[in-house]
Amino acid sequence: MRRKLIIGERIMYVDAETPLNCVFPVTISGTISRENLRIALSKIQQKHPLLRTRIKEDAAGVPHFVSSNNLAQIPVRVVERVGEEDWITQSKIEWKKLFDGDNLPMARLVWIKGAEVSDLLLVCPHCICDGTTFVALMSELLQLLDHPEQELTPYLPFHSIEELLSPSFKSTPAKVLKTKFFAVLAKLFFMLKSARNKHPEGEGYLINWRLDVEDTAAIVSACKESGASLHAALCVAFLEAFQSVRGSKAQGKVICPVDVRNFVTEIKKDEMFAFAPIAELSLSKEKGLSFWAKAKQIKEELKKKIAAMKVHELLIMSEYFHSSVDKMVKYLKATEGGHDVTLSNMGRLRIADKYDSFTIERLYCPNVGFPWRNANTLVVCTFKKRMDFTFLSNDAFLPEEEAKAIKDKAMELLMAEVTLSYA
Repeated sequence: MRRKLIIGERIMYVDAETPLNCVFPVTISGTISRENLRIALSKIQQKHPLLRTRIKEDAAGVPHFVSSNNLAQIPVRVVERVGEEDWITQSKIEWKKLFDGDNLPMARLVWIKGAEVSDLLLVCPHCICDGTTFVALMSELLQLLDHPEQELTPYLPFHSIEELLSPSFKSTPAKVLKTKFFAVLAKLFFMLKSARNKHPEGEGYLINWRLDVEDTAAIVSACKESGASLHAALCVAFLEAFQSVRGSKAQGKVICPVDVRNFVTEIKKDEMFAFAPIAELSLSKEKGLSFWAKAKQIKEELKKKIAAMKVHELLIMSEYFHSSVDKMVKYLKATEGGHDVTLSNMGRLRIADKYDSFTIERLYCPNVGFPWRNANTLVVCTFKKRMDFTFLSNDAFLPEEEAKAIKDKAMELLMAEVTLSYA
């Protein structure tokens, strides 16, 4: 395979000198076999074409995925497990490490090894994976770690967006002409924007917490009773918390990534892909509106924006914007953006918690070290009936103490509304 990165992958690639890595941590109680781990990683690598490629730039500096028969197996780095939060320390280390070895694949594993409890951290560059990819990879890893004799079915890579979407979408000359016009406008827009690099020099951080089973169930039930969704309630809680803590600095907007597989059935749930269309949602400014009324508005706004998404067209037509991608990346590094936070709600993770040779004690939300100036990201997932939260940012953009205050305020608001629902 030799394929140019599509626009979404290209943005998440950033450049050859800037790491943008995702980390998916899990805590395991029981025995982990080194040999089973080797077999599991080997079979996963053989299934997924992107794990048998390197990114190479051509003479013009355009990055391509290039298959190689000389790649090493997915490497494992073993460290001693000292405490419960070692996975945070190791995640931060992995954010800063490039996938720049000549014969190394674009995945690696950190094994934080303890006598009875271990943590496994699966690491990939964001340009080859999204949340659904990570769930698939982790599920395969755990299944094979328990039963290495199981087999995975490989799939063929696609070589262009047109090839991937050809059965379900056809562009027209009119659409192409319109897209080329907007591509020129985009190029002019980014040329006029300040090129000064405001990339923060501070440190990235993550804040992780989870709710107990009872509070998780109460929140889900209250959302159903109110006619709102859990996602919408979280949007309102955190946007109002941003307003409470940051005052005039708050934007009142949230960005929500949507799984592309909901639209493009050619991309299977267990196949690696990195592009995610987004919906930007706004908190209502109408005075006197209740929390749940705002949540229902957010729910309807998201529903309308998802229904209006023309993802097949977006995937193909966005390819005309490659000439602007370097300036897009510089802009993301420089701009504070018009939103407070990106909220990725992964829902209930469909990963088993009990295996024949070990038990999953905890599965954490994936974390990522964004190089953008506005790196505010909230990832939410549910595992073993408990909601898990990870808030990520950079202390040069949002001080960690402010982030903790936002987290506390959001959970206070949410639980107060849930309590009122049952009063």
